[in-house]
Amino acid sequence: MSGLRARQKADRHRRIIEAAAALFRDAGYEGAKIETIAAQAEVSVGTIYNYYQNKGDILGAIVSMEVNEVLNAGRGVVANPPANVGDALDTLLGIYIEHSLHYLSKEMWRQAMAISTQLPDSPFGQAYTALDRALTEQIRALIARLQAIGLVRRDIDGQALGELVFNNMNMMFIEFVKRDEARIAELRAAIRRQNRILVAAIGV
Repeated sequence: MSGLRARQKADRHRRIIEAAAALFRDAGYEGAKIETIAAQAEVSVGTIYNYYQNKGDILGAIVSMEVNEVLNAGRGVVANPPANVGDALDTLLGIYIEHSLHYLSKEMWRQAMAISTQLPDSPFGQAYTALDRALTEQIRALIARLQAIGLVRRDIDGQALGELVFNNMNMMFIEFVKRDEARIAELRAAIRRQNRILVAAIGV
């Protein structure tokens, strides 16, 4: 019975997240109501509050789902990267960027960034920071892998380089999210252009 209850709980959780993501996109974060999310997820309002305290917590769960999916996809790149530093970085960062609007709209990202900035010590803020660190760590792991197979100089500080690559990508992503007219292809091209400088400096 415990296995059945766990599956039922996971199914309810999935329905709530999917309904909320769709409603946040259609009605906007501020316009979305918990009651409507519950109706679309076919659960009671009380069930939603059993999982989440407020809409911000639901948004945080969507962000977590988004980032965890790209982290899972990125593990394959780290384990078996392209045999070119620029291509390896572009492939990994491309996974992050291309998936970024799968569950979240730009308006949702703006809201998530605002909450994490305004309430950095809240559960949402701490979780958001932890996700950023996980992405940074994966980039660092890719650099370590490239060093191990002789594509990146071993004297390079991989931790600092991982932070640099992530921080630059993150800042460019923030600018991308600010402008509704900005396109993913433009963002990827800009990141690729800036990373060429790094690739030239760190390659063997």
